[in-house]
Amino acid sequence: MSEQKLVHYEAKDGVAVITLDDPPANTYTHEMMRQLDEAILEARFADDVSVLVLTGAGEKFFCAGASIQMLSEVTTDFKYHFCLHANETLLRLEHTPKLTIAALNGHTVGGGLEIAMACDLLVARKDAGKTGLPEVNLGVLPGTGGTQRLARLVGKARAIDLMVSGDTFDFEKARELGIVNRILEAGSREEFLSQIHELARSFIPPAKASMAVGHIKRAVQSGSLLPLEQGLVVERELQAQLFASDDAKEGLGAYLDKRKPSFSGK
Repeated sequence: MSEQKLVHYEAKDGVAVITLDDPPANTYTHEMMRQLDEAILEARFADDVSVLVLTGAGEKFFCAGASIQMLSEVTTDFKYHFCLHANETLLRLEHTPKLTIAALNGHTVGGGLEIAMACDLLVARKDAGKTGLPEVNLGVLPGTGGTQRLARLVGKARAIDLMVSGDTFDFEKARELGIVNRILEAGSREEFLSQIHELARSFIPPAKASMAVGHIKRAVQSGSLLPLEQGLVVERELQAQLFASDDAKEGLGAYLDKRKPSFSGK
């Protein structure tokens, strides 16, 4: 019996689109998280991919978090290892040296927001749904990185307030809080994803030096949790790699020649 396809992967024009697909709410199980892990690795190793986009199938949900049905049926030990593997998967996404965009096409709550916060940019479809971390209402905490990533985005006191209240809120408030980066107006999911694809393309060659984009991401993700002096070491090492790249030569040369650069990603 073949495994149900819960995560779809499609690469086009330098952009890998990873879609969570388990209707009606795209809730994740261990099986989905394993498939997401595989898709992240596929995109990481793909030479023709510079940007990863994560989104949800359908019009209503990006992801509503972990499957409550699954959690009610498994052992305590399984739950622990399930959370551990989910943490490892999202760290793999966070550490991948390519820009990642969470395309929030619908409701993004609980573990869905935890997945999204592991991406570099969170871009939402206007009026498409609610977001938040309401796990306290189930008697548990946000256990897929939510307590850590939300605090790093909005500050400790505000993060605690949002999580202990368990409130959900619209994407406009999420942008005001600093959780969502951009909101796009789109009449349908297809229109929204088309705009997301255009946005993703703006970060790859020839328009942008994708290696520099990836190294900026790595410097922030790896260096921001270190003491300043050690973070600067990470920054200098990544800069040294960029100075040796073809794109740095092109960018500096184009500036001196007063022309628009054409980057190759190398």
